[in-house]
Amino acid sequence: MPQEQAAAEENYRRFIAQVRESGEVWGLRSGPDWAYCESHEYEETDVLVFWSDRAAAQQHAQGEWKQHRPVAIPLEEFVDEWLLGMDKDRALVGPNWGLELDGLEVEPLDLADQLSEDEPT
Repeated sequence: MPQEQAAAEENYRRFIAQVRESGEVWGLRSGPDWAYCESHEYEETDVLVFWSDRAAAQQHAQGEWKQHRPVAIPLEEFVDEWLLGMDKDRALVGPNWGLELDGLEVEPLDLADQLSEDEPT
C-alpha cells in the first residue's frame, strides 16, 4: 500500500475515534461559507473537509481559507443533518485531510455508518 494511502487511512481512523470520543466535528467557516474543494477523484464533485479537533482545522485556515475560522459541529447534528444533506447534494467528506488537501474522499452515508456503529468491545 502506498505511503500516502496508508497515511490517509490512518487519518480517517483517527477522525472516527476522536470524533466519537469528543462528540464534535470541526469545520472551517467564513460567514455562511464552509471550506470545501473539488474532488481529486470525481469530476464536478465537491468535498467538504472536516477535522476531529480544533487545532487541525485551524492549521488549514490559510490561503483561500484564511478568512475562515474553526467551528465545532455537534456529532449528532453532523450525522443527522450534515451527512444526510451532503448525500442529497452528492458531495463527499474529506475527514482529517492534510495540509496538502489530500486524504480519503468518503461517501457521507458510509461515514454516518462508521460514526454511528457501536464501538468494538
